Amino acid sequence: MRAGSAPLTGPGAHPPAETATESARPGSVPGASRAGLEIVLSRARVGILHRDLERRVLLVNDAFCAIVGRSSDELAGLPFEAFTHPDDRERSSRLYLEQLARAEPFEIEKRYIRPDGSATWCAVHVSFVLDAAGRPQSTITVASDIGARYEAQQGLRESEEHYRHTVELAPQIAWSADARGAVVEISPRWSEITGVDPYDATRDSWLDAIHPDDVERTQRAWRRAVDTGEPIDLTYRLLCQGSPRWFRARAAPRTDAAGEVMRWYGTLEDIHEQRITEQALRDSEERFRLAAQAAGLGIWDYDAVNQRREWSAEFKEMLGLSPHTVPSLDTAMSVVVPEDRHLLQALATAAWSGDSSAQFDVTLRIRRPSDLEERWMQTSGWRIRASTGRLERILVTIRDVTEERTAKERIRWTATHDALTGIPNRSHFTGELEAALAGTPPGSQLALVLLDLDHLKEMNDTIGHDAGDMLLRTFARRLQQAFGPRAAIGRLGGDEFAVLLSGVPGERVQAHVSRALLRLRQPFEFDGYTCDTQATAGAALFPAHGTTADELLKAADIALYVGKAQRRGEISLFEPAMRADAQRRTSMLNVARVAVRDALVVPYYQPKICLSTGRIVGLEALLRWRDDLLGVQGPDTIAAAFEDLGLAIAMSDRMLGCIADDMRRWIDRGVPPVPVAVNLSPAEFRHDGLVDRITRPFRQRGVPFERIELEITETVLLGRDTDRLAATLATFHDHGFRIALDDFGTGYASLTHLKTFPVDVIKIDKTFVSNLRAESHDAAIVDAIITLAKRLDMAVVAEGVEQDEQAEYLARRGCNYAQGYLYSGAVPAEAAEALLRAGAPAGDRCAPRA
Repeated sequence: MRAGSAPLTGPGAHPPAETATESARPGSVPGASRAGLEIVLSRARVGILHRDLERRVLLVNDAFCAIVGRSSDELAGLPFEAFTHPDDRERSSRLYLEQLARAEPFEIEKRYIRPDGSATWCAVHVSFVLDAAGRPQSTITVASDIGARYEAQQGLRESEEHYRHTVELAPQIAWSADARGAVVEISPRWSEITGVDPYDATRDSWLDAIHPDDVERTQRAWRRAVDTGEPIDLTYRLLCQGSPRWFRARAAPRTDAAGEVMRWYGTLEDIHEQRITEQALRDSEERFRLAAQAAGLGIWDYDAVNQRREWSAEFKEMLGLSPHTVPSLDTAMSVVVPEDRHLLQALATAAWSGDSSAQFDVTLRIRRPSDLEERWMQTSGWRIRASTGRLERILVTIRDVTEERTAKERIRWTATHDALTGIPNRSHFTGELEAALAGTPPGSQLALVLLDLDHLKEMNDTIGHDAGDMLLRTFARRLQQAFGPRAAIGRLGGDEFAVLLSGVPGERVQAHVSRALLRLRQPFEFDGYTCDTQATAGAALFPAHGTTADELLKAADIALYVGKAQRRGEISLFEPAMRADAQRRTSMLNVARVAVRDALVVPYYQPKICLSTGRIVGLEALLRWRDDLLGVQGPDTIAAAFEDLGLAIAMSDRMLGCIADDMRRWIDRGVPPVPVAVNLSPAEFRHDGLVDRITRPFRQRGVPFERIELEITETVLLGRDTDRLAATLATFHDHGFRIALDDFGTGYASLTHLKTFPVDVIKIDKTFVSNLRAESHDAAIVDAIITLAKRLDMAVVAEGVEQDEQAEYLARRGCNYAQGYLYSGAVPAEAAEALLRAGAPAGDRCAPRA
């Protein structure tokens, strides 16, 4: 027992065991009995606390002190809310007051929290000691530590939920059958796909869902598997709501120690799109074969399934072989010069091995038997695999490139052309530009156009550099076709190309280039991917924008930069004002670097308000930076920095660290917790290790991830590598972060993105809210967004709310939350803390703008 506890006997004392049905009997516990009782209670494995209604400790044992991490003296006068977990206080306090009014005991499971922040789950029983009139005089609390049991229960529930979600949400249909082959269990997705109740499927009605043409074959294969105990793998069509779709069924048996089948386990996988794609691929192959023959290319077709080779007549002619020659690798090897046979052997080995690349190229020399002439041959090949990964076909084309390989032409070509694309390189194009400027008659015009591929880096990062190289080659070839033989073209380096136009009037340059950009934009296929060839162009005119090659290049480069920032996929013609914009961008970048270096970047917080209660339900952290002369500045003054990957990440790291510090401080001070939204720029998603970088500052400071909301714009969803983005957002979601889609409706994200990505919150852009009248188009858009969000079980936040009429309209339409100057601007952390403590009802209008 704790020293300093009040005596258990004597006038006015109440025995701990006294209940609502007993009255006090002073002196009923002798001194010896009291000492024995104290010893018993001190050794009890449950915590016991007896206090009067003034919170004076009458009795407490060591177990209770250990549970709450406080001594008897520390418990004296301390309200129970002080050592109750914040999430349990309201529920516990409400129950206590209700039972106190009735003078009836009660039980509750809650968490006690210790001064060091650790908490433990307890089963708590509270009873009241009554006076003769039945009025409560003191409370007796008995607490049992149930932390281990609670964690075990939580683990069991999580395991059950995990199993249920694994089965219900898996794209495959899981099923099982008994040893005789009768289906005994099938996942609920069976009903979603076929419309047949899973219970009916267990009574052999699953055969009714199979296409009639596939029933007999399926039954026969299943019966053979059951009889032999061998795994089964076959495809058939299911009638999905009346329409047939191809599925792949696989199953394997579970056997006992004697090898007897106990049960079958299988899955059904939807492969309909794959089958359609394979058929389309076969059709494409035939078209390719015809096109190659028309172009005079030789074709070598190898059927790996049936071990059959076919050589086209053009192929045999190029090799100098008789039209009656029987195709074989040995025959092909015999015409290759000995020095290059290892190349063909390596090609053959790779083609028939497990090499994962679908395409291959090799150039080698042959000596034709017909005339003994040595020729250079370039071969390009493609591997075609089945859905199982098995090699089915190898298709090779051959082209005579002898003239291209002559020494004199190769030296000249290498010096003046880009090796990858085959078009003039920078030095050669610059020479052509200077020559054209020098030879242009007075009064004539030239147009210099710089083009920048918009998605080369993303393609290199997501599909691979082979795809990026193919993009560059394809774009260069189309560039020649789009601008014609009169235009000089070149690759200046990386993803930048140039075109010099003559004979096109200045007022028609934009229209001329715009038509060419449309022709260049057609996507192409590479290794199963659809690749985008969109480019942005900047143009400058001679002599209006420069009289030298250097001046024209600088002017066109400035126009290209403006186009990349404002008009991607279009052409921008140079204007003198653009030069000032470029200088302003440079200034922004310099200012941003100083702000990062001197730790001037700080978060300001704008409250989010619940429209139904008027209370603060969240904060959005907005970037601000401190200028020694101008004071706190907004992000628009350094906007260019958000497009720079290095600066964007540096500013984001600074913001995340400050936000984590502020939240940790609020937690320590007992500030009512609300989620804090953090904005992620599109540039940050190009950085590897994004998840670790975002989670690290909050993990280090012990801030729960559940209190963080990540805001992304529609621009992020429009990237090329959607699978990688979806995986990244799913990882954030699994950690407990909420995902909000900012500025919804202003970009080009489709409704498909709302299904593909784990979005929890939709934020209505302020441009729709500012003109919110019942009859306006903006109101119709807002109504549609709110309705959509409700159907998708997403929360809705309206941004830029500045008028009571706007807030009332949004509330009537069922919008959940709002933020804007009607409630508060962005405020520093200290002011935000004050708002959180006050709750800041919507009618207060007490927060300053920032």
